[in-house]
Amino acid sequence: MTRLPLTVIGGYLGAGKTTMINRLLAEDHGLRLLVLVNDFGAINIDAALIAAEGGDTLQLTNGCVCCTMAAGFYMALGQALDRRPRPDHLVIEASGIADPAAIANTAKAEPELSYAGIVTLFDAENGPRLLADQQIAPQIEQQIRVADQLLITKAADPAPALVAQLQAIGARNPAPLPATGPLAPLLFDILPRPQSAPATGHPAYVRWQHDSNEVIPRTRLERLLATRPEGLYRIKGFVLTDQGPMELQVVGRTVELRPSETTRTTLVGLGLSGRITPEEIETWFNAPG
Repeated sequence: MTRLPLTVIGGYLGAGKTTMINRLLAEDHGLRLLVLVNDFGAINIDAALIAAEGGDTLQLTNGCVCCTMAAGFYMALGQALDRRPRPDHLVIEASGIADPAAIANTAKAEPELSYAGIVTLFDAENGPRLLADQQIAPQIEQQIRVADQLLITKAADPAPALVAQLQAIGARNPAPLPATGPLAPLLFDILPRPQSAPATGHPAYVRWQHDSNEVIPRTRLERLLATRPEGLYRIKGFVLTDQGPMELQVVGRTVELRPSETTRTTLVGLGLSGRITPEEIETWFNAPG
């Protein structure tokens, strides 16, 4: 049987991985795609955000594949390989804290898979500030170095200084490209490096989640988001508000709210250990207001 091509999509928190997969699924490329979604919380928000028309999804939750989901990862790969008819391509969306090299190296050992490369996304809006953070920068730089292709998101025409900085980090990589136009060629028409890239660990993160039928007044939600703790890097999910259900995306200091069809308030958050605790996040979220 033909080996199943596998592409790993990596990138730090909020780089746009789920948005890119939705764009890919909506394209007229003629491929039957299977997407394996890995999220960092017990509630798999990313899977709920992916529109699986024209494709399918398998879900892993509560950790990054590289360090805490080994058994579940192998089971999901087995499910993918057992699909009949077998899909044309398997796409793994790594969590924002995962090292995509660890996922790729594991997949390379599977004889029924054909490794098609790592594509790392870099957020042009928030990435430069994160690269200046000494605790986080090594993790982002690792994600850049192991990429077979680096795509710059949130900038149709990236600044030359940013492109030069990324090229200096990933000296072995092809030139970074803006993530514009048809995605299938950007993701699938790449030349993977012949040897496995070494995987590394990452700093410890704390996770927070909230799941309820609580309706939060829009004004209170906006006040909460305006006063969120510095150590809370990422929040995503769905919120029931008095002005209707909303999808919430928070990356660094950037906040996006858009209409949704959710029936519950389900949120996950991630912060760096040593800068914030789950208890501090919970206290912030439940503050009267």
